[in-house]
Amino acid sequence: MDWLAAPDLWPARWLFTRSLGAVHTIAFVNAVLQFRPLLGAHGLTPVSRYVEQVTFRRQPSLFHLHHSDRFALAVAWVGVALSVALTVGLPQAGPEWLHLVWWLVVWALYLSFVNVGQIWYGFGWESILLEAGFLAAFLGSDRVAPPRLGMVLVLWLLFRIEVGAGLIKLRGDRCWRDLTCLEYHHETQPLPGPFSWHAHHLPRWWHRVEALGNYGAQLVAPFMLFLPQPASSIAAVVVIVTQGWLVLTGNFAWLNVLTMVLATVALAGGWLAWLPVDQPPVADLPSWSAGLVIAVAAATVVMSFWPVRNMLSRSQVMNARYNPLHLVGTYGAFGSITRQRYELVVEGTAAEDPGADSEWRPYTFRAKPDHPRRRPPQVAPYHLRLDWLLWFAAMSPVVSHRWVSTLLLRLLEADPLVLGLLRRGPFHDRPPTAVRVLRYRYRFTTPAQRRATGDWWVRRLVGEPVPPVRLGEAGQLVLL
Repeated sequence: MDWLAAPDLWPARWLFTRSLGAVHTIAFVNAVLQFRPLLGAHGLTPVSRYVEQVTFRRQPSLFHLHHSDRFALAVAWVGVALSVALTVGLPQAGPEWLHLVWWLVVWALYLSFVNVGQIWYGFGWESILLEAGFLAAFLGSDRVAPPRLGMVLVLWLLFRIEVGAGLIKLRGDRCWRDLTCLEYHHETQPLPGPFSWHAHHLPRWWHRVEALGNYGAQLVAPFMLFLPQPASSIAAVVVIVTQGWLVLTGNFAWLNVLTMVLATVALAGGWLAWLPVDQPPVADLPSWSAGLVIAVAAATVVMSFWPVRNMLSRSQVMNARYNPLHLVGTYGAFGSITRQRYELVVEGTAAEDPGADSEWRPYTFRAKPDHPRRRPPQVAPYHLRLDWLLWFAAMSPVVSHRWVSTLLLRLLEADPLVLGLLRRGPFHDRPPTAVRVLRYRYRFTTPAQRRATGDWWVRRLVGEPVPPVRLGEAGQLVLL
C-alpha cells in the first residue's frame, strides 16, 4: 500500500523505537528492584491479596495465573532482556513478524505488572508507556518503510498528553491562570531535583514565563504536530525543550523523558542527520501488517471518543483509563499546586525502654527530603515509588494510608527487602525496639540562609501522626 508508506520517516522511527526500548528497560529494572518489597509475598501490599479481589477480565495479568516472588523477578528480568534488545535494535533488524511479536510481548509483560501494581503503579506515565509500547509494535521493522498512519497514532498519543495537561491547568488551580503556580511548584513538587532550589529562587518574572511556556507547549505546539514540515519539527523541538527543563528541575520518573521520546516521531529527516545510521533501501509493509495498522487506527478513532469528551468537559479528569489494556487513555498532570510542603520523617530507637528521652534516629530515603543539609538528588528517569507515595501520605491523615502501618512493621522486623528501598537505615540490618512518624513543614532556605548554614531546607515540626509503636507478640503494631 503505497499511500501508507512513509520512507522519509525512517530516521524518526529508528530513533523512537530504540529510545522507547531504553525507557522500557528502566521500567523493568524498576520492577526487578522494587516489585518484591512493595508487592511481593511479604511486601507492603501483596499481589496475592489483590488478585483474590479482582478478576483477570478486569485486570489482565500473568500474576493471575501464578504469583510468587521468584516468578515476579523472572518476569521482570525477561522484560529487561527484551527491552535491552529493542534498545540496541535486534528485533528491528529481523523480519516484520518478529518486530510485531517482540513489542507485544514486552507490552503484555509490563501490563502484567501495572494491572496488579495497585497504588504503586497508579501513575499516568505507566499507561503512557503501555500505550506507546503497543503502538510501536505496528510501526514496522527497519526493513520496511514506516506506516504514516502508525506514526500519526503516536503523535495522537503525544497530543492527548500535552493538551490534557494544558487544559487541566487552565481549568484547575487559579494560580495557573494568574501565572503564579511556579512560585510554589519547584519547592512543593513530589521529589525536587538538584536544581529545584535554584529554579525556585529565579525571579518572579521568570516564573510567569515558565507558566506561559507551559501553555504554549501544551495548548499550541501539539496542534502544530499535524502540520506539514517544518512546523511539525518545530513543535517537536518545543515539546522536547520544555520537557527537558522539567527533567532539569524535578524528578517525575520517566514521564518527561518518555514525552520527549514521543516527540521524536515528528522530527523530519534533516533534523536527525546526526544519527549514527544510514537509511537502507526499504520495502513497503506486507499486506497483513498494513491491514493491522489500519485496524488499530480504526479502533483508536472509536476509543478516542472518551478521552476527547473528557478533554472537552468542564469536569475534566486528570488521568483515567477506559479499558483494562491501558489503551487510548486520558492524561494530564498538576492541575493543582500545593502551596506548602510537608514530609513524614520515620524514626527508630534501639533503647530497651523507649521514651521521650531516648535517642531517636531517622530512616533516610533515597530522594525525598530529610536532613536539611542534604541536596535533593537526581533520580529521574528512574522511579522511586515509595518516596513518591510518602509525599502523598504527608498531605493527608496517615491512617488513611494503610500501607504506612505495614511499612512500620517491616522496619521493626528489619526486613531486608524493604530496607533496600531506603538510602540508609540507622541500625543497619538490626531491628529497632520502636519506631515513630513525625510530620514536618519544609521550605527551601533563602539564598542568605544557604550561604550562612549550607542547608538546602528549613523545617519545622508540626505533629506526630504516629506515636512510638513496637512489634507485638502477634506481629502487630503496639502503642508504647
